[in-house]
Amino acid sequence: MLLRKILTVTAAVAALLVPATAAQATPTASPAATGSAAATSAATAGRTVAAAASGNPVIVVGGLIGISIAYEPIAARLRADGYRVWIYQLPGLGVGDIRDSARALSSYVDQVRAATGATKVDLVTHSEGGLVSRWYVKFLGGADKVAHYVSLGTPQHGTYVANIVNFVGLGSCAGVVACQQMSIGSDFLAGLNDGDETPGALRWTAVRTWQDELVRPVDNAMLADGATNVLVQAWCPLRVVGHLGLVLDGTTYTVVRQALADATIRPDCFAL
Repeated sequence: MLLRKILTVTAAVAALLVPATAAQATPTASPAATGSAAATSAATAGRTVAAAASGNPVIVVGGLIGISIAYEPIAARLRADGYRVWIYQLPGLGVGDIRDSARALSSYVDQVRAATGATKVDLVTHSEGGLVSRWYVKFLGGADKVAHYVSLGTPQHGTYVANIVNFVGLGSCAGVVACQQMSIGSDFLAGLNDGDETPGALRWTAVRTWQDELVRPVDNAMLADGATNVLVQAWCPLRVVGHLGLVLDGTTYTVVRQALADATIRPDCFAL
């Protein structure tokens, strides 16, 4: 029985270290080329969407140990709604210092802004990507360059799944710095959450789900100081959405779309 419990916990930790993420800090195609393709695709589809009226490019910021293809579903939804979309994979797959990933994101945002002529971008983030983006906004000048921040299953105040690695004898997050920083009570999170958690004039939205296997307790995915916090099951009690499912789920996407459009949040429980 003890062995079974250890194996179960180890599997959960492995999932933390290998979730889906986003596209590389140095894009294989230039931001201009990618944005043009996205805009052309949206035009071909004939979709006219008021949500994209602001014209802000959208950067989907992935999480820990992920690949860009995992974020194509949500990127495709955004493109179909008329947005110009980039997928950002954390450098080194996000295993290093989150502050270093934030500095790389800062450069990437500037690339996208330069390529599109946009003053600001919108950030749709998953898991660790939400922490990377918050550090960028709070400490690296991102508050003047970001209009909307949306996090999906981000351990804003840490997760016991990171802490528990010590319990099974693997040391401090098996040496993965980002995992250490996502542990409840870490120095990194203390600095990030000190003072105003949602600085600047951004619209801050944090989405969480009861079935999140990796952010425990689930409410640690919430933000204070004026953020809009959305629990999927508070609106749709029968909706089952896991940690990775947040980037695939139709109901969750309706929240993302409404947040980017500055609309009132009313999740569609029947969205596919």
